Amino acid sequence: MKTVNHWIGGTSVEGASGNFGPVYNPATGAQDTQVALASVAEVDAAVAAAKEAYRSWGTTSLAKRTAILFRYRELLEARKDDIAALITAEHGKVHSDALGEVARGLEIVELACAISHKLKGELSTQVSGGVDVASIRQPLGVVAGITPFNFPAMVPLWMFPVAIACGNTFVLKPSEKDPSASVLLAELAAEAGVPEGVLNVVHGDKIAVDRLLEHPDVAAVSFVGSTPIAKYIQAKAVEHGKRVQALGGAKNHMLVLPDADLDVAADNAINAAYGSAGERCMAVSVVVAVGSIGDELVKRIADRATRLKIGPGTDPTSEMGPLITREHRDKVASYVHGAAAQGAEVVVDGTGHTVEGHENGFFIGVSLLDKVPTTADAYQDEIFGPVLCVVRAETYEEAIELINSSRWGNGTAIFTRDGGAARRFQLEVEAGMVGVNVPIPVPVGYHSFGGWKDSLFGDHHIYGNDGVHFYTRGKVVTTRWPDPSDGGINLGFPRNH
Repeated sequence: MKTVNHWIGGTSVEGASGNFGPVYNPATGAQDTQVALASVAEVDAAVAAAKEAYRSWGTTSLAKRTAILFRYRELLEARKDDIAALITAEHGKVHSDALGEVARGLEIVELACAISHKLKGELSTQVSGGVDVASIRQPLGVVAGITPFNFPAMVPLWMFPVAIACGNTFVLKPSEKDPSASVLLAELAAEAGVPEGVLNVVHGDKIAVDRLLEHPDVAAVSFVGSTPIAKYIQAKAVEHGKRVQALGGAKNHMLVLPDADLDVAADNAINAAYGSAGERCMAVSVVVAVGSIGDELVKRIADRATRLKIGPGTDPTSEMGPLITREHRDKVASYVHGAAAQGAEVVVDGTGHTVEGHENGFFIGVSLLDKVPTTADAYQDEIFGPVLCVVRAETYEEAIELINSSRWGNGTAIFTRDGGAARRFQLEVEAGMVGVNVPIPVPVGYHSFGGWKDSLFGDHHIYGNDGVHFYTRGKVVTTRWPDPSDGGINLGFPRNH
């Protein structure tokens, strides 16, 4: 059986705790890999390696850091199929989705390659007689990232390239459910020239997470995952004096106005709800149909849903793969099974779907629920699977009130031909990311990703300018040099003249 080891101090390190977690192939249900789960001592070793590396990396020139990142970007591009194959094998998503994940991660590496522009300070001259004031940004030291199973390459790439480009060193704790991609990312970083200890990977469970949150040498923690864990991460990190950004869950609404092109809306609802098997925090999980279009829109979504090809991610004809674990598949199915009793109409029930030759895989079909009450569990909870709820609203005002009453505020979208309605929506909706005729409005790398309300905890969004600010801290330097013509030095406090 293959064992996934830690990456500490620039080399593969076998687990010493004696504890291992299973890693399954979701398409077959078989376990052919195990992952070492770190003890407190192993986490401490990774932090110590990062702390030692920071002594030199923190003062390494911007030119050298960015040159290494340029090489890293080229290696990632060259090995993208290998990274995607690991994602498909352990997460289950189809190869095209996995490649798309790597591509979105590459955007942030490219942002990191241009970090010198983002780290420019400000200078004011002659603020007082012979006095100049400069604002600069400096790295924090050792920082950590805790990342989810649904994007085992992209989310780590949202974090550590920006962090190390800013001069920090990094300890990554990826999901133990699909850990192999993170190790390959670290190996390629070493090949690109990232020095030993600058990027470390420790696998583990709550023991590893808690040690990173408590460790006195970890200055900041980035997290992406569910809302309950995000709240825990923020509270515990702040308790130990750390800077924190914790991105939580979502229930993203897609508002469809009566003037929208229903075919376009249906196509986008299918892609946004069922892509990556719905296991993404930016998935559209609720369509809000306004006015009389509801029945026709549901019909068009249902027609498309029943034609989706579900199968192993290695099959190039597959459009959707399995879920990550058997337990998660059963939990997703339970929401569909309980929907009718809570007042919803089950239009498409995918819970009994099997894939020939992969009967033991963690497959589930797509489900479509119509006229879902806002009190139903399927509406209230983040299902994180291929289940799309449709809610009806008579007016735009009713729809916007419904969306804004959600405890989440990650992403949202509106489909309409009316520019005025779209402009009003983007100003009134309470969400951090808004799409206008774009169903999954994940920002490009030079803007920042993050939601509102129970979808984000902490001070900053991730990547973009917010990412740079999160991984650095400001310093203001006030300077006065004696004028050589003065013939003397006045040590008095500066006065305005």
